[in-house]
Amino acid sequence: MKTSARLTLVAALLASALATSGCLPLVATGAAVGTLAALDRRTLGAQTEDQEIELKATNRMRDALKQPGGVSVTSFNRKVLLTGQVASEDDKRAAEAAVAGLPNVRSIHNELQVLGRPSLATSAADTSITARVKAALVDAQDLHANVIKVITESGTVYLMGLVSRREADRAAQVASRVAGVQRVVTVFEYITEEEAKRASEQKQ
Repeated sequence: MKTSARLTLVAALLASALATSGCLPLVATGAAVGTLAALDRRTLGAQTEDQEIELKATNRMRDALKQPGGVSVTSFNRKVLLTGQVASEDDKRAAEAAVAGLPNVRSIHNELQVLGRPSLATSAADTSITARVKAALVDAQDLHANVIKVITESGTVYLMGLVSRREADRAAQVASRVAGVQRVVTVFEYITEEEAKRASEQKQ
């Protein structure tokens, strides 16, 4: 990867991480979002549906949970990952039920912890870990970092994306070596090496 292209990708990935954490205003991340959308292996339709799922699920959490602010919803190719903390097992089940009732959701991976809301220090540390993992994926010459979504919750890193088995194993290996990462959980959807290569070439 050329230096200029790498720098652009790093900036887009890091801006995306900060935007997700609420550290950057939306206006500052428009270019980054556009860059990542163009490089994503998902279809534009799937990307749009994922955004809709995340928005609708977040809205539903406000009615379904006692403390909805501690839950993060990430949708990738209509596969939903729930991370964060809730007040009770009932809230954990309610969160999953709220998402399950949405259109286009294919599956739900519920990683919610019954711990109450995370501290600001924990949230800041998680944002930093996410940024370091994304940078490490970019530095790995045998990976397309732009196709892997990184979510961090209390030191646990979740990896999502449309990847081959080789890419999945390599990404997990790279993430596990980043400082601060306590555990790596893969929530990938697998495609063949040929499909991965073809998808990446079409986005170039």
